[in-house]
Amino acid sequence: MKIAILSDIHDNKEKLQQALTLIRDAEAEVILCLGDLCSPFIVKELGSGFPGPIHVVFGNNDGDRFRIALQARNFSQIKLHGEFVELTLGEKLFSLNHFDNIGRALARAKNVDVVCFGHNHQFEVSDPETKPRIINPGEIYGGLTGNSTFVYYDTKSGAVTRVDV
Repeated sequence: MKIAILSDIHDNKEKLQQALTLIRDAEAEVILCLGDLCSPFIVKELGSGFPGPIHVVFGNNDGDRFRIALQARNFSQIKLHGEFVELTLGEKLFSLNHFDNIGRALARAKNVDVVCFGHNHQFEVSDPETKPRIINPGEIYGGLTGNSTFVYYDTKSGAVTRVDV
């Protein structure tokens, strides 16, 4: 299973649209979004831009969660999970949250295959032999680091591929 993992959109509609085009073209099956969508209109972009399942955890800059949730109701493929969720996808157990410090603590304490987080906008992927695998896809926003990135994760091979938007 090919999974697209992204984080820290921060209302950058143009970069998100470019990323969604790449994700559709690569035939990813699922999107994991690790928070900081920011505004409710980003939910519409996600839902309109990708037909498959989209799992979202909230970040610290998702201020209007009520309206984000209202917008998500228009897209049956979008699942809002609050601030944390564990999901099994392609026989791999994923732990998702927004915060890097919480993600690192979960990686030490949890028996999962992959821990995903964002928040610090810094792209990071642990060594393939590390268990659990740690993935920070960087930022879609691009304004903090100068790079707009996300990753593909292949559940069969464990390969992580960085994509620069």
